[in-house]
Amino acid sequence: MTQPLTHSARLGIVLSAQANFYRVQLAVGDDDGLPQASLLCTCRALLKKTGQQVMVGDRVWVENLDWADERAVINAIEPRRTQLDRPPVANGDQVLLVFSLDEPALDAHQLSRFLVKAEATGMAVHLCLNKRDLVSHGHQQAWQERLNQWGYHPILISVQADRTFPTLAPILNRGITIISGPSGVGKSSLINALIPATDLRTNRVSGKLRRGRHTTRHVELFELPQGGLLADTPGFNQPEIVCQPGQLGQYFPEIRSRLETGCCQFGDCLHRDEPGCIVRGDWDRYEHYTTILQECLTQQQALQDSADPEAVYKAKVDSAGKIHHEPKLPTKKYRRVSRRRQQQALQDLRYELTGSTESLMNLEEQDWDTP
Repeated sequence: MTQPLTHSARLGIVLSAQANFYRVQLAVGDDDGLPQASLLCTCRALLKKTGQQVMVGDRVWVENLDWADERAVINAIEPRRTQLDRPPVANGDQVLLVFSLDEPALDAHQLSRFLVKAEATGMAVHLCLNKRDLVSHGHQQAWQERLNQWGYHPILISVQADRTFPTLAPILNRGITIISGPSGVGKSSLINALIPATDLRTNRVSGKLRRGRHTTRHVELFELPQGGLLADTPGFNQPEIVCQPGQLGQYFPEIRSRLETGCCQFGDCLHRDEPGCIVRGDWDRYEHYTTILQECLTQQQALQDSADPEAVYKAKVDSAGKIHHEPKLPTKKYRRVSRRRQQQALQDLRYELTGSTESLMNLEEQDWDTP
């Protein structure tokens, strides 16, 4: 028996967003006797006009409930605890980075970029390495020891060989976990193993490029049987890192641990060539740090150049990663002059010519009248 139409607003969480439609799961715990349904919702036009974008993970208020068609309208958005733009997820509690030990092979620099991107969110970061059945025990142990030096304790699993994930499941049963990582590492396969009812589409790694193929096209939340929500996100291979150069060191556990034992000579030390720096040294990810730092410095310089229209130099990065300043070339304007402006210019020219002729005639008359 379907419930009658009600206009009382109810709280829910956005599970997925595609085009202008949103799947909202109503919150559990209401004592009004209405079912805890999943509704297909549209967004109130006023939210769009005021610049409020509905994101997956948002806690929203819905009204105009139509239980017969399972439809409703999103009327308001609750304040967000956290917000990510890529992938677009709101109210996330932790990040689970999923990488594979093989097919595709684990790349240290790529993993480091993902870790920095995850650390920049301010959420707890967990690392999971899939496809352990494809590599030797020595290979697994080598990566575990290396990542321990980075400050992380990876969980090694095999979606194909393992039936349960005793070390991973306790981490996922609280809040919203954002699963991220490159394409082809087994994110969708992991969700299928944890929640068999989802039956997400998977794809094999490209045999020619040895890279994963994109199978997840949008962000979606899935509810775990033991509690908690998983956010499946599209895979991407090179996350963009945007931050202030002075903040980058905070996203490296190795740098944080070194700064806990002492401090650099300069408060604004970037840990490159400054004297008395306790961070600069021979540690595994120092080269990764300097590479990403150079990108942040280039971004900062580009913003400064774009903010100053009178600047005569622009920043350019060479193949070695060094910044050079080159003169700006004058920009060409290809926009056609409007007819109104052309007519105004002709009128101004005609006025100037007419005024010049009248002045000349007056001078000639004065010359003739002079004795």
